[in-house]
Amino acid sequence: MFTNPLLHFIAVVYEKIVGIGSNLQSLFLLWVRLTWGHQFYLTGMGKLHNIEQTAQYFASLGIAHPELQAHVVGTLEAAGGALLVVGLASRFISIPLLITLLVALGTAHIQIFSGLHFLTDPAELAASAPFPFLMMTLLMICYGPGRISLDGWLKRWAEGQPKY
Repeated sequence: MFTNPLLHFIAVVYEKIVGIGSNLQSLFLLWVRLTWGHQFYLTGMGKLHNIEQTAQYFASLGIAHPELQAHVVGTLEAAGGALLVVGLASRFISIPLLITLLVALGTAHIQIFSGLHFLTDPAELAASAPFPFLMMTLLMICYGPGRISLDGWLKRWAEGQPKY
């Protein structure tokens, strides 16, 4: 590859690092799904168990049909979180979850966006409650759930690959 032995050594080491990182990708995505999928589930169940408070909060934000929306959001978060934990339909369920999070940022956290404040103080956006959930859903949409998931198993089964 390289005639210079130092450059060749650097290229070999870099290839090893990339290989290790690629092998850790599915473990990382599993950790993300387990952690944030579980949090989604708990958040959704919290909304469903306190539906009146959730509906009142939604009404205070000016959300139309607050009780219906509380049921929809609570069910979506609980079911979506459970699907993320097992890694089933991960990319699909991440889309409505992403929309819900964008609505949350646009209603309950709108002050971050007034005057493009999030550009001058991005830490405030990062500290908002929906932000880590938003990042997780974007990870799932972009990278999928990884090999250690029902989605990964179903893909291997459909393609006739080994079931590891």
